[in-house]
Amino acid sequence: MRCSFRHRLLISVAVGFLWLFLTLQIPSDKDEDKNKAHALLSSMPQDSPGRRKAPRPLANWQDLTSKYMKTTQQRRKTWLTVGISSGPGRDPNGLLYTLGNLFRASSKVEQKHLTVLVHLADSDLTWLRETIVQISSLFHPQILAGRLVLIHAPPDAYSAAGPVEGQEARCGDAASKRNVDHAFLVSFAARLSDYFLLLRDNTFCAPSFLTHIRRKVWAMRAHPWVLLEFSNRDSLGKLFRGGDLPRLARFLLLFHEDQPLDRLIPRFSILLAQRRPALCRPFLFYHRVPYYSANQDHQARAAQSRGPHGPHNPPGAVFTDMKVFGVHFPWEAYTLDESFFWTHNVTAGSHLTVILNRPANLSRVQVLTGTIVEGKHALQRGQVELGHSPEGVPQFCTSFVLLGQLLEGQLDQEVLPTPAGADVSCVKLVVNADQAGGLMVRHIYLWEESARATEAAQG
Repeated sequence: MRCSFRHRLLISVAVGFLWLFLTLQIPSDKDEDKNKAHALLSSMPQDSPGRRKAPRPLANWQDLTSKYMKTTQQRRKTWLTVGISSGPGRDPNGLLYTLGNLFRASSKVEQKHLTVLVHLADSDLTWLRETIVQISSLFHPQILAGRLVLIHAPPDAYSAAGPVEGQEARCGDAASKRNVDHAFLVSFAARLSDYFLLLRDNTFCAPSFLTHIRRKVWAMRAHPWVLLEFSNRDSLGKLFRGGDLPRLARFLLLFHEDQPLDRLIPRFSILLAQRRPALCRPFLFYHRVPYYSANQDHQARAAQSRGPHGPHNPPGAVFTDMKVFGVHFPWEAYTLDESFFWTHNVTAGSHLTVILNRPANLSRVQVLTGTIVEGKHALQRGQVELGHSPEGVPQFCTSFVLLGQLLEGQLDQEVLPTPAGADVSCVKLVVNADQAGGLMVRHIYLWEESARATEAAQG
């Protein structure tokens, strides 16, 4: 009983301190700011009527973050810091899911070398309070162990990038704010670990990803590098050296209004003399598709799927050797709405195959199984294959090439411009092990290279 009381007391103290830090207004010393003004300040836009104020100089940010680390966390340096910047968005459970997945994908030994740093990048106090309560209740062991650190930029670190009241937000404002959010994140992470991994708040992580990254870094020890990429999706899965983070923060602040984050990061590596991208396969991180509540408009969701960046799903037919019931037919897994295919008690070797009416050059394939929030009824062990050379009546492909394995019931894979991705006639989801109980195949999404090029030209 005594241990239980002490445990609860520690948790209460930790949560209370975390809330105090997040809501505390950190005073700024004007005289100190003048004496310590960073050279970067002269190159950034000055305040003017009707214009956002320039973000606070990096030197001041480093002072604030280093003081916090010295006074509140006497911690030893870890090997890897995973950094996530998060705010209120379309997927309210995305951050919680990502944190849970991060720790589940890491063994106890791996977690000793890992720090997870989350920047709660929004000034909405209601959202901050709710998010803190949720994270502290679900991840209090990680918080008490110092493996999960939450930070929030003080209000005077930068002015809000939102629109003036009565105006609509511009895309450039959101991209600019995101750059500043990440500048604060990497500035804080500069002294935490030897390496820094950038993720998003809607991410799937491969099991033992830390071990895979360590092996790749060791294999690259004789080759100079600035950026290693463990995902081919925008700013997801990017690995930096801890010593480069101050320069990265300064770079993001300097060009925060010029380009979005996913374009600034490759330019940063080029400026530090890494001429070619270093894509590390197999990819370890994938985007998680956000959950949409049942009361949202069905047509709006379908229209969004068909939007300029949505899947194309060229015409085709769907076949399966799994059990089919009177509802939720196989073809419903290939629609662009929220219908799905439902079956149960699948066996190894079973398949669900999309046979296209004409061969297509695919640029991306996404397969989603299981419920989104709970992850129930997902395919535990499976893979996706691309097929060619269809024959027979009805037609069926005679040769298949492995595209990738499912991770936690999902696959989101770019298709490289190789013969395997050209003239694809079949996309096959294969069951690799017997699985009892229900199986939900939510979506099979396909992107065509020609359609994407047409959309880019029209845009």
